[in-house]
Amino acid sequence: MENKLSLYQKQFAKDEFAKNCGIAIIDATPGCATVQMEITEKHLNSVGVLHGGALFTMADFAFAVASNTRGKVALAIEGEISYFKGVNSGVLTAVAREIFLHEKLGTYSVDIFNEKKELIANFKGTTYRKRETMPFE
Repeated sequence: MENKLSLYQKQFAKDEFAKNCGIAIIDATPGCATVQMEITEKHLNSVGVLHGGALFTMADFAFAVASNTRGKVALAIEGEISYFKGVNSGVLTAVAREIFLHEKLGTYSVDIFNEKKELIANFKGTTYRKRETMPFE
């Protein structure tokens, strides 16, 4: 039998946008997820700094994985991000954690770090939890 992490990885491999951005799931447990992305030229904006949209996408993906580990389909209804430090190379790690869970809503915080463990950005998002279960349940 497959472990939960491999089931999450298999399910979220269907997220073509995250895959095309080079984002991979490193770990996932109920209410939490860790993802990584190596910065490449395709992630940089016109002045050579990591595009804010790439950071938002990474945070949103970690948020999606964490919020769907509870078994119910969870869809974002709100998300906001704060950027703290510009980067243009290296591997980033996003760590999502549940900060509130209710039958219908879940709220999550995602911290994004560089390889030196410096905080690059913070994302906060809320999900609506549907009745349907995730396919891996």
